[in-house]
Amino acid sequence: MERIIAKDLLSIGAVFFRPDQPFTWASGIKSPVYCDNRLTLTAPKVRNDVESMLAVTIRKYFPDCEVIMGTATAGIAHAAITANILGLPMGYVRSGSKDHGRQNQIEGKLEAGQKVVIVEDLISTGGSVIKTADALKEAGAEVLGIVSIFTYGMQKGIDAFKAAGLENHSLTSFDVIAEVAAEEGYIKEEDIARLIAFRNNPSDESWIGG
Repeated sequence: MERIIAKDLLSIGAVFFRPDQPFTWASGIKSPVYCDNRLTLTAPKVRNDVESMLAVTIRKYFPDCEVIMGTATAGIAHAAITANILGLPMGYVRSGSKDHGRQNQIEGKLEAGQKVVIVEDLISTGGSVIKTADALKEAGAEVLGIVSIFTYGMQKGIDAFKAAGLENHSLTSFDVIAEVAAEEGYIKEEDIARLIAFRNNPSDESWIGG
């Protein structure tokens, strides 16, 4: 599964490596990779692979799931399609409450005690999806865990999930995609070590320039 999804994401440019011309994140950190999993929605075959495997992952790790909740906005479409495959209710969680109407942060019907799985597109430090889990818990839900398309596998994120008592299962990882990218000719074999150095410490730019 990890390699299939890695090839899918690379084939449509949803994950794009450029170690010799780094991208700059909003935080100012230089990154050798750009990730936009929204592109999977416009690629039917890839979209089918992603959503069917998200469904399989939920069935495997969270068989008691009663409601699927997506993160806003990137996780909403994936949560909707996956919930449709599983025949489950679906909603989503805003980053904050609306300032009008009923001022909802959680959209969709959610009853106290329901078992919820969160669908996220990308895991880096884990901060945003942990806030989503907190909002659901405050509403009385039992958060079973998270499923996501891609994880960087950053230690900060791993530690954050452990501290929050949350379980995440990603379809593929930064390490697997880097390996497949080298095999498929998207990057050079020697670039893998640079990419892993970035993953291990994003604030250290010594990987730039080889």
